[in-house]
Amino acid sequence: MFYPEEIVEEVRTKTDIVDIVSGYVKLQKKGSSYFGLCPFHNEKSPSFSVSPSKQMYYCFGCGAGGNAITFLMEYESYSFKEALQVLADRAGVVLPRQEMSKEAKAQADLKAALLEIHKLAANYFYYQLKHPQGRAGYEYLKNRQLSDDTIRRFGLGFAGRTGDALYRCLKAKGYGDSLLKETGLVTIEERGAHDKFWNRVMFPIMDVNNRVIGFGGRVMGDGTPKYLNSPETRLFDKSRNLYGLNYARSSRKKYLLLCEGYMDVIAMHQAGFTNAVASLGTAFTSQHASLIRRYTDQVILTYDSDGAGVKAALRAIPILKEAGISARVLNMEPYKDPDEFIKNLGAEAFQERADRARNSFLFEIDVLKREFNLEDPEQKTRFYNGVARKLLEFPEALERDNYIQAVSREHFINYEDLRRLVNTLGSRLGDKADIRQQESRPPYKDRKKEKEDGPKKSQRLLLTWLIENPKLFEKIEGIITADDFKEELYHRVAVMVFEGHAKGQVNPAGILNHFINDEEQYKTVAALFHATLEESLTGREQKKAFAETVIKVKKNSLDEASRTATDIAQLQEIIRARSALKSLHISID
Repeated sequence: MFYPEEIVEEVRTKTDIVDIVSGYVKLQKKGSSYFGLCPFHNEKSPSFSVSPSKQMYYCFGCGAGGNAITFLMEYESYSFKEALQVLADRAGVVLPRQEMSKEAKAQADLKAALLEIHKLAANYFYYQLKHPQGRAGYEYLKNRQLSDDTIRRFGLGFAGRTGDALYRCLKAKGYGDSLLKETGLVTIEERGAHDKFWNRVMFPIMDVNNRVIGFGGRVMGDGTPKYLNSPETRLFDKSRNLYGLNYARSSRKKYLLLCEGYMDVIAMHQAGFTNAVASLGTAFTSQHASLIRRYTDQVILTYDSDGAGVKAALRAIPILKEAGISARVLNMEPYKDPDEFIKNLGAEAFQERADRARNSFLFEIDVLKREFNLEDPEQKTRFYNGVARKLLEFPEALERDNYIQAVSREHFINYEDLRRLVNTLGSRLGDKADIRQQESRPPYKDRKKEKEDGPKKSQRLLLTWLIENPKLFEKIEGIITADDFKEELYHRVAVMVFEGHAKGQVNPAGILNHFINDEEQYKTVAALFHATLEESLTGREQKKAFAETVIKVKKNSLDEASRTATDIAQLQEIIRARSALKSLHISID
């Protein structure tokens, strides 16, 4: 749903961001800003700032930043419409009612109906568990040492032995077959209808907003499959959801514990490890990793210690690494899974194991070592070559060397011998240059990227300085305009900043609203409005840097113009402007 910019701005200007954030974070005033512990990552020293003048927040630790609307979107996982509605209600602003298209309204109504049916089903299963027909399920959960509080918190239930009880219950509520078929909770055929789940302990699957979107069921007895999940529906995509994330996302721990199953997550939450999550009956995917990356960049894998668990960990590690997530592996031996470990050794012992969790690369080397008999010289050589190949996965020379040292130390391999083997194998596998040459000089593509990033960095710095110190506009008058910012994103921001300055007020929080639909752009723009200490104009060197930055931005602008010039007169004007740059003097005193 689209709202006019003036309506969004009215809601924002009538909202005090300090008031909003202080409802979630304890803030303390320091100077003109307020500081507190960041709610988006774990920290001990406050680096989360809220600026009343800018009506923005920014964390100097993790880079999270935005205005009151985006704070609610990030913290509560609201959509833009939901966050705007909450703030509008607080500010007494009536949002205009807008008509949806017929198709959009039909989709919204269908989703609302499916959510309502899943909520009713969760209540039905919970009711069954607490009554005689659910006794088998309740005894199973109590035998697994789950408390009534835990059962209630996770909404655990029971699907009885009657094959169509839920179907009949939902029909009695007035829902038709065509809609019930969309839920995935029932199967409707010519010969009749029956429930998907029966004689199973039920685990409601919730999204991050605590809405039931699907179910998992554990069979009672020896039936198959042992665990059964809802099929994928308009609500439920198992590759994009994690069990327990609705609770884990608000944990103060700086990492998530990644488990294999429902019971592991529930047992760990009951033991105090409220940062535990699990994939939903499917292998860990890049979509799961992307979801985790929204909340943390650290994961401890707590998969089963059997062969299947080890294989699952080996599959997950590169996926996590690709997403920019640091992974470690918890050793649960002599027990199979977290639930069993905690029952036998307790939560304190589990925390100690988590604190000593194995570096994921060194874990991979440990697993590789099991494949070889090191008493056999041939197999020992093959192991060393396998280690060298793994070490070549690190593109950065310094990081690779750190791991060469660690592996040589732990597996009693001479460091120099291992380093030479890695270098030799790298050359044999087709490296364009010797690894030692790469260590002293970055690859050509990296040098080219650095060169390309130079103008971009200059434009970013200049924008940051202009936003932080509006008096600098008079120093660049007649030299720099918004059109000199050639990087597309920075040009869009520059136009709004220059226009705001001309009107007498640059509105950071208002500008940020224009980038709310693109997460990467949003983060980049938010950072522009928070100058770091090394970018502030204090000292002789910083004053010199400002002048040099202005010239770099102008020169890049002229270079771009020369490439698109269409006649001699334009080229002559560009040449004249380039020449004038050599004698340009910019003083900020």
